[in-house]
Amino acid sequence: MSATDTAASIEADATLTSVNPATGEVLATYPIDDEDAVRAAVAKARVAAATWGALTFAERKKHLLRWSSQLVAKSDELCELIHAENGKPLDDAFLELMLALEHIKWAASNAEKVLKPKKIAPGALMANFSAHLEQRPLGVVGIIGPWNYPVYTPNGSIAYALAAGNAVVFKPSEYSTGIGNFVAQCFAEANPELPDGVFNTINGYGATGAALVRAGVDKVAFTGSAATGKKIMASAADTLTPVLLECGGKDAVIVAADADIKAAADAVAWGATANSGQTCAGVERVYVDKSVADQFIAEVKRILTDVKPGSDAKASYGPMTMPSQIDIVRRHIEDALKNGGKAVLGGVESIKGPFIEPVIIVDADESSAAVTEETFGPTVTIKTVNGVDEAVQLANNSTFGLGSAVYSKKNGLEIARRLKVGATSVNSVLGFAAISGLPFGGSQDSGIGRIHGAPGLLEFSRPHSIAVQRFTIPGMALLSYSRTDSTMKLLRKVVPFLHGRHK
Repeated sequence: MSATDTAASIEADATLTSVNPATGEVLATYPIDDEDAVRAAVAKARVAAATWGALTFAERKKHLLRWSSQLVAKSDELCELIHAENGKPLDDAFLELMLALEHIKWAASNAEKVLKPKKIAPGALMANFSAHLEQRPLGVVGIIGPWNYPVYTPNGSIAYALAAGNAVVFKPSEYSTGIGNFVAQCFAEANPELPDGVFNTINGYGATGAALVRAGVDKVAFTGSAATGKKIMASAADTLTPVLLECGGKDAVIVAADADIKAAADAVAWGATANSGQTCAGVERVYVDKSVADQFIAEVKRILTDVKPGSDAKASYGPMTMPSQIDIVRRHIEDALKNGGKAVLGGVESIKGPFIEPVIIVDADESSAAVTEETFGPTVTIKTVNGVDEAVQLANNSTFGLGSAVYSKKNGLEIARRLKVGATSVNSVLGFAAISGLPFGGSQDSGIGRIHGAPGLLEFSRPHSIAVQRFTIPGMALLSYSRTDSTMKLLRKVVPFLHGRHK
């Protein structure tokens, strides 16, 4: 059975079949969780959340770091599974795991600093009060993960939600079900004394994810397409369930006249094709100054000419994980070539079954699908521009606003600040995604909210403001009918002194 045929058998029976995207080989089958099973998983998590949320930050840190150690101990097995079920090379699988481990450590080690109770200055008129800000766990967080980075990406929600004191119900993608279950099982194996349900999984297709949104969770964190993200947000609105949505991007790279051309070309070549281009913050568009365009394009072509996909140890990247994405890549290439684009490397003929060789398209019209829609394949469009101002204008002319990169020896930071995105790497690509303390997320069709860093911890907690009256001041009970006329007269004199002297 081919990967396409298997994926097309969605919910034909009560099982989900996982396949190797390179060969179509059946890897495993899993029972599909229906609405009743999803609600049972959430109920189990609700019970476990009471225990997990009551632990100290130090205790939760201990359990999270044990989980990390278990993932390291089983890293060979996990990387083999990622290679088989997702398709990426073993080295890339290990790099993904490494980044996930960094985020687990950061979340576990910084949760107390970010979320511990804080005293707040009450202000002059409320000086007889003490003010406290405390962060509470939400309870149960439902997480719907993607298939392209099946460990690293959902972990940006899982680790941070757990560190903040929540229980997690995780639905991995139907294309990476085995990987998601493996990661959750490692948590249970590392922490046998914890109640069942602190971190558990549910398996299935879109209907299972939809059931999770309706199952009474306290927040939904989703990574996937903008179209699906909008459906989740609409469904969650029925119960005012808050959402965190990471819905992809159309990330641009600006190559200025003073860029290190070889370094920029190397980064673009990798950023556009690594993981078969199936990276939400990968390189999809490049705007290069006309003074260095020919040199830059030639260097990118030189590098990618020797880059080949495959499933063997020599392959630079693997197959397309989701078969239907191949048709999108084909459509984008065809549309770009019809709209003024020139393929300087590859073309439609680069699509060879589940493997797509690198494709470079130069100067396609900015209205073409290859420029406006997320391609999610090993292709890149490069456009020559008349300076940084035009590059910034074109980079910002997108319905997405996730990541970006700038190459400039002197003005990289200045250019970066002009981009309407959630993150920018200067003289690198994707550097922000590897720095645990930096939040990750975007705007517009790229989604809502942030994972990673302090904002990522705050996403999975609720603020509780507490004001304590420490003593009373006769006649100064402002929030009471017992306040006096003399107090109000005094306030009318004091307020101009406090707030009315600014010119």
